[in-house]
Amino acid sequence: MRVTYKTVRLEKLYPLAISRGVSTGSNNLFVFIEDQGHTGIGECAPGTGFDDTLAAIAEQQLNDLVADGIEGLSVQEIFAKASAANMDASALAALDVALWDLLAKQAGMPLHRLLGLGKKQVATSVTIGINPVSVIQERVPEILARTGGKFLKIKLGTTEGIERDKENYEAAREASAPFGVGLRIDANGGWTVDQANHMMKWLSERNCDYVEQPLPRGQEADLPKIFENRPLPIFADESVRTSHDVVALAGMVDGVNLKLMKCGGLTEAMRIVATARACGLDTMIGCMGESSVAISAGAAIGALFDHIDLDSQINLKPDPAVGAPMVDGVLVPPEKPGHGAELLNA
Repeated sequence: MRVTYKTVRLEKLYPLAISRGVSTGSNNLFVFIEDQGHTGIGECAPGTGFDDTLAAIAEQQLNDLVADGIEGLSVQEIFAKASAANMDASALAALDVALWDLLAKQAGMPLHRLLGLGKKQVATSVTIGINPVSVIQERVPEILARTGGKFLKIKLGTTEGIERDKENYEAAREASAPFGVGLRIDANGGWTVDQANHMMKWLSERNCDYVEQPLPRGQEADLPKIFENRPLPIFADESVRTSHDVVALAGMVDGVNLKLMKCGGLTEAMRIVATARACGLDTMIGCMGESSVAISAGAAIGALFDHIDLDSQINLKPDPAVGAPMVDGVLVPPEKPGHGAELLNA
């Protein structure tokens, strides 16, 4: 088994502003695992605030793990060993995805079939970040026309307060109206309890489907204050890192949003889904600043989710990879061995 790496700078077509900061691009680490004539590929994509620093840290952590020995171990055993070593979740995701891709290629099967899943899944959301109203009015039609998106996720939680959030939402709602798309909200933990209660009622009267992460991570004890008598479904995102976080949220949210980069890859993602279903919760999969490599891995398990938010690849100039295409707003897992993505000029 041979493990190699390549760091690629990904530039965003449009800067993405959320409640916690702005990202214009990132250094993503791609991991290649060669064995028995096949090569699996995974991707480490940093979250906001670690755009330029994580790739080097991830490569060192992965080198240390490989040097300690992973030859002959199963995907589950390698995941457990990396977790025990406190590997960064995004680095672990790159390793885990590459291993699953390799396993599916060795079996000669598309990854979704290897996992016993179908191709059918719901349409993905496409995202508009926090921007001036004039920018929202200009970008929303462009994004929807270019992608064929069926749902628009609108980032709120601006530090300028909820009146500005209302202006942004109305601008996005008006600009998207000709496309007939559904509307969703992600506050990225940018509201207080009072703001969340006020905004959820206001949004429920204006065609909003659900609200994602209304309160900051660490304030989960306050979720019952907004969950009772909620006018809209609530999904937890930043509050969920691994399957261990899910049970405590049951009865306080309607669903959970996982990200491969946040949980450590496909192995833990499937555990989160199983735990959420056992708790009666809905499921969603989202993304960081990922190329089509990590997006295709997410699409391979897309059949497991009630909601999908895998759109970071459409906001790259350019996407350095090819993988699952978006057809009529739906990501379609390719019918080729593995997750179906490859890094161009690798």
